[in-house]
Amino acid sequence: MEKILISACLVGENTKYNGGNNLTPYLEQLLEKYELVPFCPEVEGGLKTPRKPNERLDSKVIDSDGRDNTAAFNKGAELAYNICLYLGIEIAILKEGSPSCGVHEIYDGKFRNKKIKGMGVTAQYLKLKGIKVYNENEIEELLK
Repeated sequence: MEKILISACLVGENTKYNGGNNLTPYLEQLLEKYELVPFCPEVEGGLKTPRKPNERLDSKVIDSDGRDNTAAFNKGAELAYNICLYLGIEIAILKEGSPSCGVHEIYDGKFRNKKIKGMGVTAQYLKLKGIKVYNENEIEELLK
């Protein structure tokens, strides 16, 4: 069975910045077709749950108090790719809007609750390394 890296919050793990999750309604269908490998780059990069919200601003990721967490986000991205390499994973399903996992959109980096076109640190790194990245709204494409 093909393995897919998936944002841990999408399988119901409470890894969101506020301590919650983003459980996808497609979980059971995905499990029928794929072996899911849950991963939260923010937690694995060293950030705690719950934590201050973070947003990507250019090449940096800062939290709502102005703390630079770029190193943790970069570490999480590298670890995600290492798992893909180790397990032969070629596809990732990531949480849209996240400063780590956003595939098409991220928040604007000014904490105004405004989304802009862009990619999260992990999504961008995985794509650069040749991993196909999808968000939770594109799961149906993988179920065909």
